[in-house]
Amino acid sequence: MTKITPEHLARGAFVYVRQSTADQLLHNHESRRRQYGLADRARQLGWQEIVVIDDDLGRSGSGVSRPGFERLLAAICEGRAGAVFAIDFPLGAQRPGLAHADRVGTIITDEDGI
Repeated sequence: MTKITPEHLARGAFVYVRQSTADQLLHNHESRRRQYGLADRARQLGWQEIVVIDDDLGRSGSGVSRPGFERLLAAICEGRAGAVFAIDFPLGAQRPGLAHADRVGTIITDEDGI
């Protein structure tokens, strides 16, 4: 039995791509490739609408504005996100918007599962 329902699939899948430093952008291509690959995983699981948010590439998590993460939180809070795909969330589960995801019926998934 899958945790993915028709209601999840009727909303978008949001793929959050982030590497926090310029050094990671220059030298860690595999991580970025894996993150973008989550869009293919969303397609395999049945999503038609897939939004890739990569606005925060090269932005540190400490004291720096992250417009991509804010867009992601807005999509969750507005009920537009059926699922969020990411390898590593910035301060992940502690963020209020991600904690809210379960209450609005958004599933959180990574390479390993839902």
